[in-house]
Amino acid sequence: MGRLRDLVDLVRAPAALSVPGDVVAGAAAAGVLSPRTPALAGASVCLYWAGMAANDWADRGLDAIERPERPIPSGRVSAPAALGIAAGLTAAGLALAGAAGGRRALAVAVPLAAAVWAYDLKAKNTAAGPATMAACRGLDVLLGASPGRPGRALPAALTVAAHTYTVTELSRREVTGADARLPAVTLAGTAALAAVTAAAGRRAGAPGWRRAVPGTLSAWYAAQYGRAQAGAAAQPTAERIRAAVGAGITGLPALQGALTARAGAPVAGLAVAAAAPLGRRLARLVSPT
Repeated sequence: MGRLRDLVDLVRAPAALSVPGDVVAGAAAAGVLSPRTPALAGASVCLYWAGMAANDWADRGLDAIERPERPIPSGRVSAPAALGIAAGLTAAGLALAGAAGGRRALAVAVPLAAAVWAYDLKAKNTAAGPATMAACRGLDVLLGASPGRPGRALPAALTVAAHTYTVTELSRREVTGADARLPAVTLAGTAALAAVTAAAGRRAGAPGWRRAVPGTLSAWYAAQYGRAQAGAAAQPTAERIRAAVGAGITGLPALQGALTARAGAPVAGLAVAAAAPLGRRLARLVSPT
C-alpha cells in the first residue's frame, strides 16, 4: 500500500480529475463527442501523469532543498524509477491516442507530449514557462477535437490556455510568496474568462435551463478560483499562493464544464464540472501542486 501511495504522490494522481474536461470541451466544441472521447481523455491523463513524474525527476535537486517530503528526495521513489514511469506513461498516452483517434489524434498528441517534456526539462524555470504550460493545456483541448475540425475548438482551447497561464504564473511563487500585484492581475484574468464564457453561452441561445448552465458554471468557477486569488492578493504569502494554485487546478472542471455546455452539451458539461468538488476533497489528501 505504501508503494501505491508513493506513486499517487509522484504523479499527483487526483489532480488528473482536471484533465478529461479538456478533451470533452474540445470534442463538444468540434461536435464530435462520441464513444472515442473517453479513450482520448485517458490518453490525456497518461500524458498529464507523465508530466508530473518528469517534473519531479527534473526538480529532484531543488526539491531536496525546498520540498524534501516529495517522493524522490525523501527516498520513497528513486530518480531512475520516476524517469521510467514518466517515459512509460508518455508511451501509453501516445498509444492510446493513436488507437482511439488514429493519425489525426497523434498529430495533436505528439506535439502535446513534446510540449510536456519541454516544459519539465527546459522551459519551466524560464520566462517561457507559463506560455509553454498554457500550450500544453490548449493542445489537450484540441486533442478532444481531433476526430473532427479542431479549428472549431480553438476558442475553448485559448480559454483553457489562458486559465492555465494564470495558474502557472502563480505556481512560480508558491514557495517564496509573491507581490500582491500578481494575484490581483490573475484575478482580473479569471473574471474576464468567466464573463466571456458566460456571455458566449447566452448568445448560443439554448432553450430553457440549458441556457443557464454555461453562466452558472462560469460563476462557480470564478467564485472558487477567484476567492483564493483574492485571499492571496490581500496576503500574498507562500501559503496563500499555494492555496490559489490548488484552487486553480481543482476549479478548472467548472470552467471546462461551462465551455462544454456552451458548445451545446449541457449534461456533459455538468458531468465534467462535478469533478471540481471531488478534486477539492482529494486535494486535502494528496497535494495537487
